[in-house]
Amino acid sequence: MTKFIADSMLGKLAIWLRVLGCDTLYFKEIDDATLLRRAKEEDRILLTRDTLLIKRRGIKNYVFINDNEPYKQLRQIVTELKLKSDKNFLTRCIYCNEELISVQKEDVEGIVPEYVYENHDSFNQCRKCKKIYWRGTHFKRIEDRLKEIFS
Repeated sequence: MTKFIADSMLGKLAIWLRVLGCDTLYFKEIDDATLLRRAKEEDRILLTRDTLLIKRRGIKNYVFINDNEPYKQLRQIVTELKLKSDKNFLTRCIYCNEELISVQKEDVEGIVPEYVYENHDSFNQCRKCKKIYWRGTHFKRIEDRLKEIFS
């Protein structure tokens, strides 16, 4: 799977790539030198809207993002890098990029809303930030949006 690092202008794109299961680093504040060093050391594709960053540093493994709108940005990445919507869908925490682990329903009792607990049997959790995920009503909207992007 392709690994990415997104510059500070691309937070929403980073979230959508994580939804797809892509290992995507993102920091609200990161200096150019650290961004480029991490990209190189960790063999990540740099995602950026900063033309000066690309020009002055001579980085080769990057995608220059053309649009401001996150869905168009994601479509660009999907198209240019020929990403697939596959089994990795919703396997990463959208907040901290960690892989999610499956947890027992009993483990989330009292943590998730009562309605969610009563109506869902499958839960995942981030090992790092402990955020809990389930396939609620938002899941269908995410699927529909991704179908548009991948069509």
